[in-house]
Amino acid sequence: MNEPIGLYIMAVLYFIAGIMHFIKPKTYMRIMPNYLPSHKALVYLSGLAEIILGIGLCIPMLKNLSIYGIIAMLALFLLVHFYMLSSEKAAAGVPKWVLILRIPLQFGLMYWAWIYLN
Repeated sequence: MNEPIGLYIMAVLYFIAGIMHFIKPKTYMRIMPNYLPSHKALVYLSGLAEIILGIGLCIPMLKNLSIYGIIAMLALFLLVHFYMLSSEKAAAGVPKWVLILRIPLQFGLMYWAWIYLN
């Protein structure tokens, strides 16, 4: 365990976020862009990806690959964030200012992952 605590915090956060996709899938399906197919399958797939990538952060051989996966996943999730800004219904009751702040937050999360690359 020579890695900084922040890496393990990130791993736990992605693991928990992934689990939530299976516990509350309707929450995630509600915010899926209409142009994407198979919302339920994509919600489960993205949850599984978050779980696997979170675990991968804790395995030295998989850490860098997991970091690249997280950055790619966060870039894809920008589609959802922009979609939620497109209408009140898509916003799912989240205030517009929160939705706007989530955009730079995604980039902050990408940077957080990036700093742990070797």
